Amino acid sequence: MIPTAVIRSSALPLIHSYSATNNGGSTPANLAIDCRNLSFSITTRHGKVLPILNDCSLSIPSGQFWMLLGPNGCGKSTLLKILAGLLNPNGGFLHVEKPRSFVFQNPDHQVVMPTVEADVAFGLGRCNINRDEVTSRVAKALDAVGMYEYVQRPVQTLSGGQKQRVAIAGALAEACKVLLLDELTTFLDENDQLGVIEAVKSSLATSQETTALWVTHRLEELEYADGAVYMEDGRVVLHGDASSVLDFVEARQASYNNQNNS
Repeated sequence: MIPTAVIRSSALPLIHSYSATNNGGSTPANLAIDCRNLSFSITTRHGKVLPILNDCSLSIPSGQFWMLLGPNGCGKSTLLKILAGLLNPNGGFLHVEKPRSFVFQNPDHQVVMPTVEADVAFGLGRCNINRDEVTSRVAKALDAVGMYEYVQRPVQTLSGGQKQRVAIAGALAEACKVLLLDELTTFLDENDQLGVIEAVKSSLATSQETTALWVTHRLEELEYADGAVYMEDGRVVLHGDASSVLDFVEARQASYNNQNNS
């Protein structure tokens, strides 16, 4: 049974690309994530079709740290699950480098084993590697997220932010190329929030082939990103450098507040 809160790369469906419509079908070599004109909808039990994503397109360069943001209900988490292979779009073109790992937001459900070492090694049981290689990968992954000194620590003694970092280390140990991170700091205090962000930045610096896409609702986190994507109503509204997206969102919020106060 796949854990409810950590979907590791070895557990994901082996979908190398998805193309429901012909949109060119080729991805530049420097892109870790490439999706074009994605659509996704659900059908209620009464037969009504509810669109969630509509003509959604974005591209994320390899080796970079990007953030995905937008108002509640705009489709961020749905898009992330499509990128992870947990949902299939109804149409469009999609390419995500493999292996990929998806980490959910709740730190209390991030881990599945009793100790830090055992949890980081959890997904490696499916790999054809010896014990020495497992130990080496676990050590390198924990070192990348600043958690090596906790290698023998019982998981229940960790803070929320430390559990998040252990979950990220588990993905790194499997040599994932794409990290998909769903609002990891929602339940964290300021210190743990910064620790998790720094862990992701450090892991990307350690392994330059790893790319991260982080869903967030906290604008202050944009200062740590290489780029950002802003969504509204199931589509990408703006896609580019983080400072430009931040300026756009702040202007959007100011306009909304002025309208409500007038």
